[in-house]
Amino acid sequence: MSALVQLAVKSLWNRRATALLTILAIALSVALFLGIEKLRKGVREGFEQTISGTHLIVGAPSGSLNLLLYSVFRMGNATAEISWTGYKRLAAREDIEWAVPISLGDSHRGFRVMGTTPDYFDRYQYAGGQDLKLASGARFSDLFDVVIGADVARTLNYKIGDTIVLNHGLGQANLDGGHDNRPFVIKGILAATGTPVDKTVHVSLEAITALHVGWETGSKNPLADTITTDQIRTFNLNPKTVTAVYVGLKRKGTILNTRRAINTDKREPMMAIIPGEALKELWSVTTLAERALLAVSGFVIVVGLVSILVALLTSLNERRREMSILRATGARPHHIFSLLLLEAGTIGAMGAGLGVGLVHLLLALAGPMLAARFGVMISSAGLTPVDFFTWGAVTLAALLMALGPAIIALKRSLADGLSVRI
Repeated sequence: MSALVQLAVKSLWNRRATALLTILAIALSVALFLGIEKLRKGVREGFEQTISGTHLIVGAPSGSLNLLLYSVFRMGNATAEISWTGYKRLAAREDIEWAVPISLGDSHRGFRVMGTTPDYFDRYQYAGGQDLKLASGARFSDLFDVVIGADVARTLNYKIGDTIVLNHGLGQANLDGGHDNRPFVIKGILAATGTPVDKTVHVSLEAITALHVGWETGSKNPLADTITTDQIRTFNLNPKTVTAVYVGLKRKGTILNTRRAINTDKREPMMAIIPGEALKELWSVTTLAERALLAVSGFVIVVGLVSILVALLTSLNERRREMSILRATGARPHHIFSLLLLEAGTIGAMGAGLGVGLVHLLLALAGPMLAARFGVMISSAGLTPVDFFTWGAVTLAALLMALGPAIIALKRSLADGLSVRI
């Protein structure tokens, strides 16, 4: 058997250009397949670990998926808000242990600004119960203090004590004049979480109100700059509305009853969602696209395997004399059969192995960039069962692809090879 393996290796080396191209084709197809699978899994895990310990999210009626996306992932905007009175009434319910309001709408150089209360830093959890921690500094205490996420600090090279100006609305530029008359001081920088928190600029709810003094009509009043920050501090800065509320219950068993009571409250239209259920709705929307991507990458692997079949079939006529000489020197028909299978299996195994290694290398290089830019954590720490299964499946498929050419070679006679017509 060892002699047959050596013969297969030497035969492949003799046709190394074709063999290497076939191995490369399989490697790229396997890397594409595994890359899509790992990216899909990483996105799902990243989304699922973004928030934990929050039983309900309450906002204005706009669709559960939309509420989840803008309140947790900072994607999109709220079509309506809930009143401050409605929030206070919600927080006073006997079955609710805590309620943390948030207010969205402004930005800073492309990063979302979120107004909230100090309780946010105690109640918000991610990745199965991890608490938010400060990498440096402290929480906001003054009206014009700000606490920024890790990505904000790293991207914009901010440090404690720096002064920043927030934009009115979303986007990079202050198209409406911005809030340059209300500068903020960076009081704290949060430790990295791998969630949208890293890309968020946190201020107090009162700061959001103070920021918009003179913007009551939706655009900047020319007299707004005449109002000093000292004067603003004397105003009633309780917000009139909030975008959404994170809710924790005293007993998780009451979650369905509490949700129904909130959703059917006639005093103010509200919608309460369970984050896990809303995520399932998101996955139901994306499942078709995920399957389509996996199917396309699967077909790419098939194309790579077909290249093995094509290479073997096109070389059969060229190798008729080689096979006949092997037969004449003592090789039996099953040796010829096994030789072709070994060649195909070696190509398939090497291509699949190279593809697995390539995708792990790419993840190791691109993983930190994906985490920093999109908050998607993709681990490349080691081989997974999917890697081994893919390697084995591709190797087996390569062997099956070689069965046809091997059977053809098996049936050819010694005389056929010695009398090749030119």
